Amino acid sequence: MLSLALAAAAADLPPAAAGVRFERNHIVAPLAEGEADRATHRRVRVDDPVRIASISKLAVALAVMRLVDRGQLDLDRDVGDYLGWRLRNPAFPDTPVTLRQLLSHISGVRDAAGYAMALDGDLAARMAAPGAWDAAHRAGYFSYANLNFPLIAAVMEGATGARFDRIMAEQVFSPLRIAGCFNWSTCAPAAARRAVVLYRASGEVAIDDLHGQAPVCPGQPAADGGCDLGRYRLARNGGFFSPQGGMRIAPTGLARIGAALARPGYLSARSLAAMTRPAWRYDGGNGDIEGGIFCAYGLGVMIMAPPGRHAACRDDVVGDGRMRIGHAGEAYGLRSGLWIDPATGKGIAFYTTAIADDAAVGRSAYTAREEAMAARVAAARR
Repeated sequence: MLSLALAAAAADLPPAAAGVRFERNHIVAPLAEGEADRATHRRVRVDDPVRIASISKLAVALAVMRLVDRGQLDLDRDVGDYLGWRLRNPAFPDTPVTLRQLLSHISGVRDAAGYAMALDGDLAARMAAPGAWDAAHRAGYFSYANLNFPLIAAVMEGATGARFDRIMAEQVFSPLRIAGCFNWSTCAPAAARRAVVLYRASGEVAIDDLHGQAPVCPGQPAADGGCDLGRYRLARNGGFFSPQGGMRIAPTGLARIGAALARPGYLSARSLAAMTRPAWRYDGGNGDIEGGIFCAYGLGVMIMAPPGRHAACRDDVVGDGRMRIGHAGEAYGLRSGLWIDPATGKGIAFYTTAIADDAAVGRSAYTAREEAMAARVAAARR
């Protein structure tokens, strides 16, 4: 009965949604509606931080490419050299795993072993668990897997000797002047007071009901309930700060990330080109496209509506047939998107919330709500 009451109450409340249309570094038009916190009736603003889901992967890839530009990482080196422990698909033990493979989801890593890591978790043990690898396909076969990104975070730590959340602050948030963080760990205390609470379609709180204060523990505590970050082991965990989806950022911050993808400057021309061109492209049988969403993928970058795409592709959430680069996100009832037209530098960044897991898709492989939000943001006026 309680779930029915929640669903009925939720049906009367508009979902929180926000987005911006931008050109290079300039916000052209903001859009925000609904409540960031239903308990206090605080309205959503475009500069309120929200757990943006898998757009986080794109931000992580930016940090990787910054480290590549500085000579601290090599995309094609065996990542075991950075981790300090051997990483191999047991079915193909002679094939090294590289950052290029991990970033483009062609590494053979799979999510069936799980990708959430507690403070005392051990990534090497996780990679030895059943379900962590694809035994049927060699590296090169695309299958989107969140577990790639804790591995990437661990590689970054091994190369720099710094903790993942601090690397992201130094390499992405600070230079791009973004008030962002992963799992609230490096955000200013005031950010928690503006957090967007995520609700499920039923009306239940999903995450980030913070009551004005950042969580005591920025991830899953250790098995004994403790959260002493001194126990975190560099290059052995990687998943505690949720690199696959735990970035807290506002649409205005996403616009700055989009601007960094639009032209060289933040990244070298070489790194930007490597990141935004297809490392994998669907040919009809070389990957799992999940209903047509994944048709071309760069290094942490989805490539939407590429020229000559396969007939099975249904990846154009905007609907105008233009190729765009960026990433989509989905978690805790939120759906999000950051999409840039590389030819013009114009883009959109948005999210909408309280979407059911089984929500109907629209004309593309995305939900009708995502399509509508993308269209509204793209057409928004100052």
